[in-house]
Amino acid sequence: MLLKSKALSPNAISTPTTLSSPARLQKTLVLWQLIMIGLAYMQPMTVFDTFGIVSMQTGAHVPTAYIITLIAMMFTALSYGKMVRYYPSAGSAYTYAQKSLNPNLGFVIGWCTMLDYLFNPMINILLATIYLKTLISDDISIWYYVIPLTIAMTYVNYRGVELVANVNTLIVFCQLLLMGIFIALVIKGLMFDGVGHGTIASTKPFFTPDMQIGAVAAGSAILCFSFLGFDGLSSLSEETKNAAKTVPRAIFLTTFIGGLIFIGMTYFMQLYFQGYVFANPEESQPEVLLYVGERSLTSFVAATFFQSVGLWLAVLAVCASGIAAHTGVSRMMYVMGRDGVLPPKVFGYINPKYKTPSINIVIVGIVCLTAGFFDLNFALHLVNFGALTAFFFVNLCVVVQYYIRDSQRYTFGHNIHYLLFPMLGMAFIIYLWFNLEYTALVIGLVWGMIGLVYLAFITKGFTQYPKEFINRNRNPEPEI
Repeated sequence: MLLKSKALSPNAISTPTTLSSPARLQKTLVLWQLIMIGLAYMQPMTVFDTFGIVSMQTGAHVPTAYIITLIAMMFTALSYGKMVRYYPSAGSAYTYAQKSLNPNLGFVIGWCTMLDYLFNPMINILLATIYLKTLISDDISIWYYVIPLTIAMTYVNYRGVELVANVNTLIVFCQLLLMGIFIALVIKGLMFDGVGHGTIASTKPFFTPDMQIGAVAAGSAILCFSFLGFDGLSSLSEETKNAAKTVPRAIFLTTFIGGLIFIGMTYFMQLYFQGYVFANPEESQPEVLLYVGERSLTSFVAATFFQSVGLWLAVLAVCASGIAAHTGVSRMMYVMGRDGVLPPKVFGYINPKYKTPSINIVIVGIVCLTAGFFDLNFALHLVNFGALTAFFFVNLCVVVQYYIRDSQRYTFGHNIHYLLFPMLGMAFIIYLWFNLEYTALVIGLVWGMIGLVYLAFITKGFTQYPKEFINRNRNPEPEI
């Protein structure tokens, strides 16, 4: 049972323990850096990868599916913002559930969330490998791609969050530049070359009389995973100046800006690709780039070059996303180590020179190296389960902390912000649960059971909490 604890009695409280390392995370990040890290995590260029399959799924209404997804994900983004204001900790969903619901339940949520965070860098390495095989050679062993990519991502994270922010900013800028050129070519094709719909002003991408709302909703279930990343910003709370204000703003703006980019891009793409049938809808990025290049540039050589540049940028984009994910999971592991639910001497260590959880960063790098043994679909199952678990419980934490515990329910605004919005967020997450593949549920539940067995061991059958956790809650750190 997760709710009982003898360790909460006064006699069980020992003197505060010393943290495994005297160094601390340093508060250096500002709003624009967080937004760049969030956008890098979301990968704006992922719109090219999902366009083919979602266009087929929705009957050529991808922008509408993105609008539905953006609205739905904003509820969860707002919940993350509320919980960051209350608990500006690098522990993210783990900390929110631990403090608002129950410490043992918080560990379970953190453990399941690690399934998302821990394997997300590996997924990005697998994606980069797919692009590199297309660009270089399919005959080269996968290890020649996996090992250098893992070393590079680990090095950037090891050297500090400022380097992470700078690298991600540069890569996001390059992505947006290419996407701007892409849209210019699309507009040229629509207005002057008679491609697709032949106009840049139409409501058809958003609505047609034969549009099926069920199909569009199914498409939005696919697209919701394009928004993963805003939640990772909450794990940077202890490295952000004025975190209680800055991080919620960054989460909101990252989600909103990313959504606008996706909607705007797919609006023009839907007009351009009217009636087009993709040869490989599930991996449409190379086909999208080449098709636009062939019809808008003067030669096949130029079109091929445009496609190659796009694929090289796609490699950088997924690497930037992997770096951001790597940053987030190392911080969550640090907080769990600091609280004593993971071995503190290892996971609670901060490098005194670079002010990073360097051991955790190396551990995540080692996990990334296993990408050579996994396929992309299997890894995606791991991520989806963890992400949805975190999203659901963060929404629940808002209801419990604000609406129930703090009794903020006596005005219309309270009922909207602390009950209706998080409930809508939970409802959308439940809908997504029903759209998860069976394999994802099985893998997630097995991972959760492993966590429960480990938790039962360190809490002596759920009868006490780890001492470090108790001491930190009775003797909290200075406000960050």
